[in-house]
Amino acid sequence: MRVLCFGSLNIDYVYEIPHFASGGETLAAASFQRFSGGKGLNQSIALARAGLEVRHAGAVGRDGLFLLEEFRAAGVDTGYVEVLEDVSTGHAMIQWAPYGENCILLYGGANRRVTREQIDRVLSDFGPGDALVLQNEISELPYLADRAKARGMTVALNPSPMEDGLLPLLPSADWLLLNEVEAAQLLGGLGKSVPEAGEALAGALAEALPSTAVVLTLGPQGSLCAQGRRLVRREAVPVRAVDTTAAGDTYTGFFLAGVLSGQSVEWAMEYASAAAAIAVTRPGAAPSIPSRGEVLAEMER
Repeated sequence: MRVLCFGSLNIDYVYEIPHFASGGETLAAASFQRFSGGKGLNQSIALARAGLEVRHAGAVGRDGLFLLEEFRAAGVDTGYVEVLEDVSTGHAMIQWAPYGENCILLYGGANRRVTREQIDRVLSDFGPGDALVLQNEISELPYLADRAKARGMTVALNPSPMEDGLLPLLPSADWLLLNEVEAAQLLGGLGKSVPEAGEALAGALAEALPSTAVVLTLGPQGSLCAQGRRLVRREAVPVRAVDTTAAGDTYTGFFLAGVLSGQSVEWAMEYASAAAAIAVTRPGAAPSIPSRGEVLAEMER
């Protein structure tokens, strides 16, 4: 199986602050760092470090060429990434607090310049037996998901950031990976009642989307996978969080690497939980994602 991640590439500007800035407030940052990021980039690197052969498609400006080097160092094929001359690379302004939480302001840049023509060129090389991994940080997503499904590809969707425009993608999704906030927003957009408990939330989504396997991440409370009436739960690995920026992307990449390589859902959830636990103990987005060897060692412990 070939895996194509068609998604965002961002430059992350991270500011360490004592607490999240509120309206009218000016804060002095204790430190500043620049990292590679974007949900697409993070998930491609997570998939590759988890052991899969990964191709990435997307777009950057000239200021983002160093992101392609990050891909190559992780073993991700960059042949489907377009470099645009008239727009800057997408970027994120991240407030990071000492207690491990973050707040993010996102600018789409080149990520929002993906065209149907680019999509058609890329997908012409893929077909049945291949997988497509999507997030919500590039343009033309409904068209992309529809064309991939028409070509017989397995489609995995991480609907983040969540918005009503994602609803047309749902019939194309074989795997839906999201957190509790996104799940509640999605159910509300579908006109369904929203349960409070995680298991009920996952079950309600699986009932609303009978052809889709739903993976719900619960932070320190672990994760759930609902497929029809079957519900699997796995506990989180307890760690002291330093930076949660790429935790969800790490989980997504390692979980999909597990199931797409033929492992059971239970094993894939444990694999992803161990990977996310390592990632939150490190600063940054892509730089925090562990290797397959590190994760397997954590699972043995």
